[in-house]
Amino acid sequence: MAGTADTERLYAAVEEAAGLLDIACPPERMRPLLTAFQDVLADPVVFNTVTKGGRIADLSFDFTVPASAGDPYEIALAHGLAEETDHPIRTLFRDLGARFPVQGYGVDYGVTGGFNKTYAFFPLGDLQALAELAALPSMPPGLSEHVNSFTAHGLDGKVSAFAIDYARRTWNVYFNGLPAEAVGREAVLPMLREFGLPEPSERMLDFIETSSALYPTFGWDSSKIERISFSTRTTDPVALPARIEPKLGKFATSAPYAYEGDRVLVFAGALSPSEEYYKLATYHRMTAAAHDRVRSAN
Repeated sequence: MAGTADTERLYAAVEEAAGLLDIACPPERMRPLLTAFQDVLADPVVFNTVTKGGRIADLSFDFTVPASAGDPYEIALAHGLAEETDHPIRTLFRDLGARFPVQGYGVDYGVTGGFNKTYAFFPLGDLQALAELAALPSMPPGLSEHVNSFTAHGLDGKVSAFAIDYARRTWNVYFNGLPAEAVGREAVLPMLREFGLPEPSERMLDFIETSSALYPTFGWDSSKIERISFSTRTTDPVALPARIEPKLGKFATSAPYAYEGDRVLVFAGALSPSEEYYKLATYHRMTAAAHDRVRSAN
């Protein structure tokens, strides 16, 4: 857990990471977050960024909190970092925590944009089944309407996490530990067509074949998949996305990290009906459990 001295070290690391991307890191935005979570902030700590056509709009500071701390959105509300809503989105994590083995929670906080997402993580040794999750009364319709499709593509029993973006009213379901055959072209192209997404570029297909996890994004009130992302862990700072997007390459080789060995990176490729783009998460602090969660299955 973080204390006052640790929050100062974290702020310095966030400021350094943001500077690499020419993003301002105002203390009046970051320090309230670090203060609000200083008693429950746990590792891993991650820097996360998205590039579209060479442009990076923001840097996210991601971290975990233990399950005993409860839904981090409640902490954010209590410290004025988020706004309350009466939308049904507020009940999902409560139901997940009551019925499923939530191992911990996560926060995605934009250095510029503020409080973005919360995550609920399941133990990697106890990934969850789709039908049971879809049966939750608070689960939005997209999951139940795609259970058969996800199952047909070999994704049942592989749900490792959920995420909610409160401001955008979107949510993600994360499938982890995918074997190579699940992300080969013969499997991926029919799945994308079924989900109403365009065929990826050759470069994106090359990247997808290296991935071991995928996560679709849904709107709350629609069963339509807005986009789908494929991700892979690596220590190679010049992996395919970095060669396509030089700013990712620069960040992959320079982002500050505080553990032994090579810097751990998670590249992701995202595909929507109108565009494809790449993301990069760099682990600033790691635990053994975090190494397991982002390991490659291939």
